[in-house]
Amino acid sequence: MEEALPFRPAYFARLDEDPDEQFYAMPRKVVHIDDEAIAAIQQGLRTLLPADGVVLDLLSSWRSHWPTGWPKQRLVGLGLNATEMADNPDLDAYVVHNVNMDPHLPFETETFDAVVLTVSIQYVTQPVPLFQEVGRILRPGAPFVVIFSNRMFPTKAVAVWRMLDDTQRRDLVASYFHYAGTFAKVEAHDWSPSAQTDPVYVVLGRQASPRPDSA
Repeated sequence: MEEALPFRPAYFARLDEDPDEQFYAMPRKVVHIDDEAIAAIQQGLRTLLPADGVVLDLLSSWRSHWPTGWPKQRLVGLGLNATEMADNPDLDAYVVHNVNMDPHLPFETETFDAVVLTVSIQYVTQPVPLFQEVGRILRPGAPFVVIFSNRMFPTKAVAVWRMLDDTQRRDLVASYFHYAGTFAKVEAHDWSPSAQTDPVYVVLGRQASPRPDSA
């Protein structure tokens, strides 16, 4: 029996419900966390990303915070602004796609060795279907790494995110993994460099092996 979701539609309402393509039409070539937080993300990803893997940068922009010198076979970006992604030096390819309009990801099953979503989970309005899609495109045992801080565009962040503190947000993201029903070994980490920098929080899960739909 499928587990009922505890989320109400109002949880994912936003102050600005205009189309996301309109909000993100103008390139914003700025980083949204400080240099110390970025360095902490790069260092942490070295412990999680497979070397020479095929990786998806989900909700990508002009920077991926890819670990300097870390070997990869291919890094694919998926986001809303082609100009930003075209200027991303780490991307090998990119796709323009609105996951809030259509959480289905335009990739074949078991395409990626890892998926990383950095400082954008607060804007996702259909998190459970999106997490299920991430599980589909990941190879068995591969990680989905969700990284967030306390920064946001308030008008585009979903209501439930705005009303929670950082600890509760960690639990919220963990619940997305749980209700997606396709991940194992969900864990949380605090990668914050210090109390004087932007905080860095991580929740990750690994695609179940064997897959739930193949049992």
